[in-house]
Amino acid sequence: MTAPELTATRPEDLGIDSEKLEAVFARARRDVEDGTLKSAQVAVARHGKLAGLRTYGTVQHGGADAEVPATDETLYTIFSCTKAIVGAATWTVCEDGLLKIEEKVADIIPEFGTNGKENITVEQVMLHIAGFPLAPMAPTDWDNRERRLSRFAQWRLNWEPGTQFEYHATSAHWVLAEIIERRTGKDFRAYVRERILDPMGLTNFYIGLPESENGRVADVRHLIPPTPPPGGWGEVTPDAIKNFNRPEVRAVGVPGGGGIGGAAQLALFYQPLVNGGVTADGTRIMKAETIEWATQVRTKDFHRAPIIETPVNRALTVVVAGDDGRAFERGFGRTTSPRAFGHGGAGGQIGWGDPETGISLGYTTDGFLDDVLQGRRGVALSSLAASCLA
Repeated sequence: MTAPELTATRPEDLGIDSEKLEAVFARARRDVEDGTLKSAQVAVARHGKLAGLRTYGTVQHGGADAEVPATDETLYTIFSCTKAIVGAATWTVCEDGLLKIEEKVADIIPEFGTNGKENITVEQVMLHIAGFPLAPMAPTDWDNRERRLSRFAQWRLNWEPGTQFEYHATSAHWVLAEIIERRTGKDFRAYVRERILDPMGLTNFYIGLPESENGRVADVRHLIPPTPPPGGWGEVTPDAIKNFNRPEVRAVGVPGGGGIGGAAQLALFYQPLVNGGVTADGTRIMKAETIEWATQVRTKDFHRAPIIETPVNRALTVVVAGDDGRAFERGFGRTTSPRAFGHGGAGGQIGWGDPETGISLGYTTDGFLDDVLQGRRGVALSSLAASCLA
């Protein structure tokens, strides 16, 4: 449940126009009503609070075929939206003086410094330009630190670090998780909980799901015959996606894609980040200077997304909308400011915040469709949400 103090009495109390907000909800509802999706959840926030949250459709739990109504308490696998949360935790490690992005990963994790990876920097890992996008990490290794370290030692480069961009679907964030543990002395999941989620009041946001909460999580389902995605995302196979229906996988808290939450949690996560690092009750998560530093575009023009050839506009673990007219290709719709930042997730999950307007959007669903349909939905929802100011 979202804490009542994090929900506004009226959207207008946050400077949000109710009719414009209803248009966001209507777009999310349409996909469920016309049978495109089985369920969807959407939330818009501003000034540290929810302007509104809606949940539509039915879900399945625990591998059962039975359909049950989705509610505002239903949780979803947010996939790569998780990257921004683990990334923000890494920002705080830097803010505390425990880490510099110029450091070589091998100086922090000696096991990593093999097979040409000796000079890879933390920054390169955070930008997905480190050269090991498809480095394997078997599910049997995920929750065993010694096996993870052994995998690091085995990994080889696909290309010279820094020379190109290729999405590191899970490999980069396993490295970031280990860096967090080495520099803070805490399990990365515990650190994220202690430094990010609990201070934000997001008690129902999980990286590492307790067994008792599995009954709230919507099972992922493919609504059309699944095919492996194009563009070098080969690790994100249909079978890998369905693995996140397993309680033991949810419990791991895969740092690059295993977060569990809802649209409200995603929207509220971005609120302190677009409000100078401070929550609605005045709790400081991090310094405004840290956020400004972390959300500056650091990739170069030649670092481009495969197929569509769009400059990726990567900051430290998040994507920035940019001012080149191609923000909609990066998951921000057509009406966000150039400073908007965030990270989407497989299946069309959406999470972003806009420092110019203070608006943030969260969207979750259990249904996987083709990339074109998911992309169009994301552009429409993001464009409507970004235009909600009264």
